[in-house]
Amino acid sequence: AVLFKKESIRFNYIQGEGFLQSRTVYERIKIYDKEGFDWATKKIRLYNKQNSTSENIYKLKANTYNLIDENIQIDKLKKDGVFEEEVNKYWKKKSFTMPNIKVGCVIEFSYEISSPFLAIDDLELQYTIPINTLEILVKTPEYFLYNKVLNPQSSFLPKITESKSSKSESVTNSTVSQNSSGVASYYNSSTNRFSINENVIKIDETEIPALKEESFVDNLGNYIAKLKLELVALNYPNKPYQNLLGSWDDVTKTIYDSDDFGLQLGKSNYYEDDINALIGNLTTNAQKARAIYNYVKSKVKWNGYYGYSAEAGVRKAYKEGVGNVADINLMLVSMLRFAGISANPVLISTKSNGIPLFPTKDGFNYVICFVEDKDILALLDATSENATFNTLPVRDLNWQGRVIRESGSSIWVDLIPTKVSKEITGLHLKINSDLSAEGKVRSQKFNYIAKRYRDNYADLSDEEYVKMLEKDKGDLIVSELNVNGVGDLSEPVKISYSYKMENAVEEIGDKLYFSPLLFLSTEDNPFKEEKRQLPIDLRYPVSDKYMISVMIPENYEVETLPKNEVLDFSNSTGGFKYLVNQNGRFIQVNVELNINTSLVLPENYTFFKQFFTQVIEKESEKIVLKRI
Repeated sequence: AVLFKKESIRFNYIQGEGFLQSRTVYERIKIYDKEGFDWATKKIRLYNKQNSTSENIYKLKANTYNLIDENIQIDKLKKDGVFEEEVNKYWKKKSFTMPNIKVGCVIEFSYEISSPFLAIDDLELQYTIPINTLEILVKTPEYFLYNKVLNPQSSFLPKITESKSSKSESVTNSTVSQNSSGVASYYNSSTNRFSINENVIKIDETEIPALKEESFVDNLGNYIAKLKLELVALNYPNKPYQNLLGSWDDVTKTIYDSDDFGLQLGKSNYYEDDINALIGNLTTNAQKARAIYNYVKSKVKWNGYYGYSAEAGVRKAYKEGVGNVADINLMLVSMLRFAGISANPVLISTKSNGIPLFPTKDGFNYVICFVEDKDILALLDATSENATFNTLPVRDLNWQGRVIRESGSSIWVDLIPTKVSKEITGLHLKINSDLSAEGKVRSQKFNYIAKRYRDNYADLSDEEYVKMLEKDKGDLIVSELNVNGVGDLSEPVKISYSYKMENAVEEIGDKLYFSPLLFLSTEDNPFKEEKRQLPIDLRYPVSDKYMISVMIPENYEVETLPKNEVLDFSNSTGGFKYLVNQNGRFIQVNVELNINTSLVLPENYTFFKQFFTQVIEKESEKIVLKRI
């Protein structure tokens, strides 16, 4: 638990430099068990332009307190516990790890960040552990006007107190007099003091609840209580009022006009010969777009860095075969345009970056490509090897993106998938005289389900994947595994295998009992919480369909079949069908689960949990056969 957290922000006037932002942080944390050891490491992100616009950390002090034989032992943080990492050309990371961490210890640290920027980073008011006491103090000069917004996605909304204060600053004026020969005859210095009014924000809270982790949450940080302060205007004395609150069009234009963005789109001579050779024999724009998209994915590998600004530059990234997100996807846009295809960059905020609440460049941290040609309408991200047209990496599936067209206009485009990702599975079931079951399974995976397989399992050997299929499935034995379509992203992933289960059927008297889904049924409801505070993020709509054929063994007949049933969740937001019929010596079972949304809100959670409970209960129902 955080015993005490205090954070303050103020602006000091420095002659010759103007106002500099100073952010002071103090925290005291009690560690109760080994799970809390992670809180003994602190990571601080700093802007790093390696000039006067860099941020720096000062006055770092930290101690660990342990109670040893009723005496308090103090271990101070030393230099070997402090680390600095250059993330990219814009950011660096300062981190420190507290010494001598033990269960029951208290850690205490403080530091100050000096920043030349007037923009204020978000103030976190909640953690995933409780905060006993929180004190926030923000003082901003009257010349800077900020909008104040508490995170609307948080269930904890602290009380904000606003007031006014004043402070004095000083300016030194110096003059040097010269004689007729140009030699300084005397030096005169005077100091003038002036008063500045300040806008003050205070938050004093106690017993702040921890934000509890829940299953199926996209980014827990999106729901933490935080205070956002957006600089909207400058109002210096004797100067015109300067409104900084632009529109999203203003933001996108600023980004587009930068050398690391728009200028990169205009470069083409480094790839022209290669692209002409690539598409020379292709006739349609759809063919050309797919060829160029696949070419970029294979030609330039992603270095793992986000950003809408090119880092290496498209020319260097192309030559060296590696680049950040912007290097790769701006290159893709440029190549598509060169081929005569209507393509534009799309600024987005990834799941890890949250949802932007007001027009600001910091609201975006990523760029992808949007093709809106006469035969193609597709979102593309060439950083992911297994992504396809309109099947983006999951990190991209966050709210909306801002399309920037060559004309200078910009519009929003939805990033959340609406197309259902399907998995179709066929299962043949034969019951042997020893009550084992055997047969064949064939499945086809489409869109995001296929991408998930390619991302997670494509590199596994057959033996490793068989072990994964058999895991937690009792005495299931899988053989004759065959996987197709992994390398061809235009095709579904097709998997087939033979199976045998020793104890698939239960015999009681002269009757046999078994579930037709066998090991394919869902055994546990993944939604276990009684209540939820956070939405369920399913990432994309899904459809799971099972077509099961059961051969009735000799000397048996059907006594009982599960009843046909159709379930609905929230006006067809979700649906479940279970249809069964007998056709001679075979029983046909069709099971279909459809979830037509990617997000289930907390107010619908109880109904969604009940819906899933009914699905699991239905899937577990038994067919009963009677010996003739």
